[in-house]
Amino acid sequence: MTGARPILIVDDDQVIRKTLAEQLQLEGEFQVLESATLEEARQTIKAADARCDAVLLDVSLPDGDGRDFCAELRREGLRMPVIMLTGSDDEADIVRGLDAGANDYVAKPFRIAELLARLRAQLRLFENSEDAVFSIGPYTFRPSAKLLQEPQRNRRIRLTEKETAILKFLYRAGTRPVPRQVLLNEVWGYNAAVTTHTLETHIYRLRQKIEPDPAHASLLVTEGGGYRLNPEPEAAV
Repeated sequence: MTGARPILIVDDDQVIRKTLAEQLQLEGEFQVLESATLEEARQTIKAADARCDAVLLDVSLPDGDGRDFCAELRREGLRMPVIMLTGSDDEADIVRGLDAGANDYVAKPFRIAELLARLRAQLRLFENSEDAVFSIGPYTFRPSAKLLQEPQRNRRIRLTEKETAILKFLYRAGTRPVPRQVLLNEVWGYNAAVTTHTLETHIYRLRQKIEPDPAHASLLVTEGGGYRLNPEPEAAV
């Protein structure tokens, strides 16, 4: 996990890639990975430590058709949002792209603000879908099932709705600490009857479930008047 969400841009037009990368990284929300060919994209996505939250994929690439690559990703079980970028807005092309498994289709030239809005919308949909799976330390996190799985110990941890919401928000924040009041408002809404003590109680219970040593938190840490997830927690002894 990093402090920004990794987005892969696959386009052989360097100007488009650089422009998109600059805009996506402007506010620190996204980290951009770039590929000029399908083979480069394949190597990036399938690297051992790869994490890619979404793909912006050109249709026409030097070594093949982006729609075929999208279909390949889906066959291999990769479900992250894929937004196709194309110079054609022909209905038949759009249908073919969607049939290949793409989540959305944007014709060039596109407005950056609209593309960003579509990207964020697809990420929100994905996070709440049955397909969403995230890595948090030694765990595989499935928000839709309110479940953490620890493959190495063959362990499953059931989460409450609030615990799931806390982990989701901290995951989206990356390595940046989230102030208590911000986390409280995001998870419980602006409810005057709910205090930070409520949040602290939930954090305590969550640590009891996920920390190797709850008294010395290494995964869900306290920092800067709030909490954050540690991308490299200490291994259990």
